[in-house]
Amino acid sequence: MSEERKSANFEAKKVVVQEITEKIKAAKSVVLVDYNKLTVAEVSELRNKCKQANCEYKVYKNTLVRKAFNDLGYKDFDADLNGPTAVTFGADETSAAKLMVAAAKDYDGKIVLKSAFVDNAYVDKAGAKTLANMPSREELVAKMLGSMQAPLANFAGVLNNLKAGIVRVLGAVAKTKA
Repeated sequence: MSEERKSANFEAKKVVVQEITEKIKAAKSVVLVDYNKLTVAEVSELRNKCKQANCEYKVYKNTLVRKAFNDLGYKDFDADLNGPTAVTFGADETSAAKLMVAAAKDYDGKIVLKSAFVDNAYVDKAGAKTLANMPSREELVAKMLGSMQAPLANFAGVLNNLKAGIVRVLGAVAKTKA
């Protein structure tokens, strides 16, 4: 192979590694899965599901993904980057894991979770499954706001009843004086 061709190939790989690195930095979560037994139609369907969930499903060479993680200072993924590996980039902490766990069930085990990267930390297979069962950030915020709103609504009801009670007492006093 000529030196020029090697150099062009090396530069192309550097560009892909840079792309992967940027996607890892931009994503709130990254999930690695083994997709070996999926058909082309199933992969297309899964990509569409990912788009709808604001995630991105990509297949890269393991060596390039490993290099991207290593460049970011994460070596924990080296063991997981063997065999057919697909990468799902999530816009939030749980959506990619939820999607891949659901896909593993939907496609009868043709997808197998390997690991995840959430909050700048390595998450093993068991942790990724646990992550899939957690409510999303938006759901947690909504629950928290709902629980904060309930006491305020109750307090407003008490004040409203107090005001109504004062009006009734004043009305009764006015009747007795009249």
